[in-house]
Amino acid sequence: MQRINEIVEEELGHLDAGLSDDQKAKVAKAIEKAVIRGMLEGQHRAVDTCSDFSEAEQDTAHKIRTEIRRRNDALIANLSALR
Repeated sequence: MQRINEIVEEELGHLDAGLSDDQKAKVAKAIEKAVIRGMLEGQHRAVDTCSDFSEAEQDTAHKIRTEIRRRNDALIANLSALR
């Protein structure tokens, strides 16, 4: 998660130096929200892909879906803790 903070700080460094600390904090929060929304969209797409398997493969697909959700939930919790 530290790496995400580094990326946000790096991108903020590319913005106009005239931004106040409050404005930079708002931009950082917007970036964080965008990352979380992107991760959720990726999770939904991955889970949807797992639904396209034959009935014989559904047990394995269910295990994959569960693991995708578990890992993304942990990632989102960690991203939220960075606030």
